[in-house]
Amino acid sequence: MSWRLDEVAKAGPEHLEPAYVERFDAKSPTDWTQTLDRLRAYGVGSDAVVVDLGAGTGSFAAALRPHVRRVIAVDVSPAMVSLLERRGLEAVRAGFLDYEHEGPPPAAVHTRNALHHLPDFWKAIALDRIATLLRPGGVLLLDDLVFSFEPAAADASIEAWLAAAPLDAREGWTREELAEHVRTEHSTFTWLLEPMLEHAGFEIRERRFSPSGIHASYDCLVASRR
Repeated sequence: MSWRLDEVAKAGPEHLEPAYVERFDAKSPTDWTQTLDRLRAYGVGSDAVVVDLGAGTGSFAAALRPHVRRVIAVDVSPAMVSLLERRGLEAVRAGFLDYEHEGPPPAAVHTRNALHHLPDFWKAIALDRIATLLRPGGVLLLDDLVFSFEPAAADASIEAWLAAAPLDAREGWTREELAEHVRTEHSTFTWLLEPMLEHAGFEIRERRFSPSGIHASYDCLVASRR
């Protein structure tokens, strides 16, 4: 359909470049211990199917794979999917809006720093699709750049975040890269995202906000379908 969003175009050109993808893990190393513990706390174990939406290089999927029956790593970027496949992961090239699951419904969906690529209209549609995808009682772990500060505090909060950025792009996202995120991507406020989650049929069990007000983390269960 011509009115559907092109998720590849929204992914950010750097995520489509093989050279950038190869450097991604060094630029953004992640300890997945707490995320794995969160899944275990909701009973996601050795018999579970888990979908990782916006899987990127697959570092989470690789960490999770020994602990579940099946993990599907989903990403819109051909370069990312190529790396996922080289890592021996079950990879699907798709996005939030067109992923079609095959097999038993997943016990959990995980997504980190990917939903912000979608404008809010499409975030709501993506969350509705995730709720439909999950089995009854399934869990969504959502970690992303979501703003918990008030709009009036945006100047001070964003400036403090940019000021703390590393100077060397090899050590993380620089001030210029983070500023581009604010200008061109679609991070939203917690008070806009949370009603979307609830409207999709999720019960928010846990919410965690970074002291900076830049990042948020949600544990959600499918509570009901309208």
